[in-house]
Amino acid sequence: MDEYIKEAILQGIVETFQMTFFSSLFAYILGLPLGVLLYTTAKGHLFENRGLNLILGTIVNILRSLPFLILLVLMIPLTRLIVGSSIGTVASIVPLTIGAVPIIARMVESSLNEVPSGIIEAADSMGASPFFIVLHFILPEAVPSLILGAAINVATVLGYSAMAGVIGGGGLGAIALQYGYYRYEKTVLWTTVAMLVIMVMLIQAAGTKLSKSSRKA
Repeated sequence: MDEYIKEAILQGIVETFQMTFFSSLFAYILGLPLGVLLYTTAKGHLFENRGLNLILGTIVNILRSLPFLILLVLMIPLTRLIVGSSIGTVASIVPLTIGAVPIIARMVESSLNEVPSGIIEAADSMGASPFFIVLHFILPEAVPSLILGAAINVATVLGYSAMAGVIGGGGLGAIALQYGYYRYEKTVLWTTVAMLVIMVMLIQAAGTKLSKSSRKA
C-alpha cells in the first residue's frame, strides 16, 4: 500500500471520528429532550397530550422511514445554508445529526418506558412535581438502558458517516469509494471496512461495559 494512501486512511480515521462525535453530540442535544417529550406526552403518562404526541411521533416516524442516502440529498440545501457547503467533513455533520435525531428519540422513549411504574407512583405519592419525577426518578433509573442505547446510536452514526462519502463527506467512507471502489484497490476497500467494523465493536463494547457499571452503582 502506497504511503500517500496510508496517510489518506489516517486522515479518514480522524475525519470519521470528528463526524461521529459531533453528529452524535448534536443529535443527543436534540433527540434526548424529544424522546422525553414523546414519553411524557403519551397516553397515561405525566404530561399526557395526545395531539402533541401524535405530531411529534409522526415527524419522528417520517424521518426514520427515509433511507439515509435520500436524506443526504434532501438535506443539501439546509447543509449549504448552515455551513456554506454541501461537501466535506463539516457539511456531513448536518445530515448525520438530522438522521440520528429520530433514532435517538425513539431509543430514549423506549428506555424510559422500561422504568417500573411503581417508582413513578411512589414519587407521585410523596408529592413530587412531574418535572421533578422526570429529572430525579425516571431519567436516573433509565441510565443503564440510555447508555446502552447511546452506544447503539453512536455506532449507527458511524455507519452513516461511511455513507456520507457518496456525496463527498470525507472520512473512511470517502477513502473506500475513491481508492477502493473507483480505483479498484481492494486492499484499501477491505482495510477501511475492517476499521469501521473494529470501531463499531469497540463502541458497542464500551457502551455495554458502562451500562453494566451503572447498574451496579
